[in-house]
Amino acid sequence: MESSEIIVGLDIGSTKIACVVGSKNEYGKVEILGMGRADSLGVNRGVVENIQHTVTSIEKAVSDASHASGVEIKVVNVGIAGQHIRSLQHRGNIMRNDIEEEIGGDDINSLIDNMFKLALPPGEDIIHVIPQEYIIDGQQGIREPIGMAGNCLEANFHIITGKIAAAKNIKKCVRKAGLEVSDMILEPLASSEAVLSKQEKEAGVVLVDIGGGTTDLAIFQDEIIRHTAVIPLGGNAITEDIKEGCSIIRNQAEALKKSFGSALASENKDEEIVSIPGLKGREPKEISLRNLASIIQARMEEIIEHVYYEVKTSGFEKNLIAGIVLTGGGSQLKHVAQLTEFITGMDTRIGYPNEHLAKSISGEIGSPMHATGVGLVIKGFETNEARRQQHKKPPGKKSPQRYSFLDRIFSKGKDFFEKDGDN
Repeated sequence: MESSEIIVGLDIGSTKIACVVGSKNEYGKVEILGMGRADSLGVNRGVVENIQHTVTSIEKAVSDASHASGVEIKVVNVGIAGQHIRSLQHRGNIMRNDIEEEIGGDDINSLIDNMFKLALPPGEDIIHVIPQEYIIDGQQGIREPIGMAGNCLEANFHIITGKIAAAKNIKKCVRKAGLEVSDMILEPLASSEAVLSKQEKEAGVVLVDIGGGTTDLAIFQDEIIRHTAVIPLGGNAITEDIKEGCSIIRNQAEALKKSFGSALASENKDEEIVSIPGLKGREPKEISLRNLASIIQARMEEIIEHVYYEVKTSGFEKNLIAGIVLTGGGSQLKHVAQLTEFITGMDTRIGYPNEHLAKSISGEIGSPMHATGVGLVIKGFETNEARRQQHKKPPGKKSPQRYSFLDRIFSKGKDFFEKDGDN
């Protein structure tokens, strides 16, 4: 199989690092060939805190994925997240010289390129510039301006920014693991590709990706991304609460959460008890599942209330017909969908990463915790297809280019990532 037919997604999370390999079949559908996974030992809340530990975890995940898929992995699409991610809305415009000439891809590119000149706080740069709608000479609500005529071309943009240092450290880890980064993609955007349908994005939906270190949120309406946010709480916070509340070690707390955890204390009976082995010959510790669920519910309520706050402040609360879709490892807690519906009053379902695949995937890779990895693969094929279509267009009729973080940085010079002696 040719390497051009294969996309690899690398999800560098706070709990795990997952490498997913995908290809396209003869019908143009994405199929997952294999996956590798390793514990994430050097990342906290989406930010690299230990380069060597992260490199070791990446190497293990990539090695396992390569063995499972039979593919030699050299180039990856990397997800980026973390509490340093911010989003903002901005409107830009350009004045065209010739009103008779059709609007082309060069005009769109100029408009998008201007957004990268926005003044940002020191140490931040733009990850994604996403056009939401275009305005031509005051006419609003235009989705595809190519081929139209007009003097003033405007657009509303959803702009996502992040810390330069955080992106550089991710790139450094990937490179030290012997890999090349094809693109950096915001993780909730990748997850949305794996778990949301086109109809949900059109009707209005909230994607909530509950990871280990953070909970990522993305709101879509009319098939356009309207709002993104990162909440600095996730499954690891729940584990810490269990550890403190039950006076047990972290590994036991994590195992308890996965095996017996519930987001609704009322669903457990007082007499339901689980016994935890004691340390160094000490007596076993008995823990009530109702008390365990009470600890989990308190933290989950806090996370969901943060999510609901973001939904209300986005201004789209009344336009989200499809409700909420939960994904990520934290969505596997029992009764979390019911708790979400109770707090928000919005319809809620669990999102599995098989929405746009050739066939439903099962086993571990079909779990919501791998939605980001699968989404990175799907997003990679979409990007490649968009680039192929652009090359097919005659000069002056180019499709609008969707700039990514690395595209922009590489245009400034490769030495951006070479600084500070990180070779």
